[in-house]
Amino acid sequence: MGLNKLTNHIFYLEHNPEVDRPMLGYVKGDKYSLAIDAGYSLSHVQDFYNAIDLNKLKKPDFTVITHWHYDHTFGMHAINGISIAHEKTNEFLKNEKLKSQDKNYINILKKEDIHFRKEYANQNELTITLSDISFTNSLTIDLGNVTANIFHTTSPHSEDTVCVYFPEDEVLFLGDSTSEDFFNNCYMDKDKLKSLIQMIESMNCKYCVLSHCEPLLKEDLLVYLNSII
Repeated sequence: MGLNKLTNHIFYLEHNPEVDRPMLGYVKGDKYSLAIDAGYSLSHVQDFYNAIDLNKLKKPDFTVITHWHYDHTFGMHAINGISIAHEKTNEFLKNEKLKSQDKNYINILKKEDIHFRKEYANQNELTITLSDISFTNSLTIDLGNVTANIFHTTSPHSEDTVCVYFPEDEVLFLGDSTSEDFFNNCYMDKDKLKSLIQMIESMNCKYCVLSHCEPLLKEDLLVYLNSII
């Protein structure tokens, strides 16, 4: 599976519903390249980097994590360059790392999640790492004629949710931010969703990119989100 081109600077590896792999983003600046999310596993990272190589692009200098859930972070130990995450993400990952010291933890996750069981079918151990850089509110990186505005936002999905906005390309990466909280009985906090909608409305973007579907036009996403309020 190769990379899809969204804009002149932005590409993505499609999500894979069979194992619930999220979409991974790639942004090509004149100076640096940046990935959005670190993937589900070593295998997911390898597939991503193979697609990058096929497009004759360089491996990411930076990788931004949108939230702590394992399909977005358990490949972090295998990435190239520097990882960036919200401080709350690292708190969650620290807890996951402690759990992983129990060799049975991977089997617990396999039992709980059929997708995890498929992704880790041939693996019996986990390697969980924290990010190289953490931040509290926001962070901006000049990649060279494209700017990555990285910021924490309110979301019903996870309290450490991070979005990445590229103003030159009018693209907003939203991770899983619009979804319910799967670790809290799939609860959808409507007030948090309203706050997220207001943030999306305020952004000058053409495309909104969620992790488990194809990129959407901003107006189409807003119509859907307002229909579930």
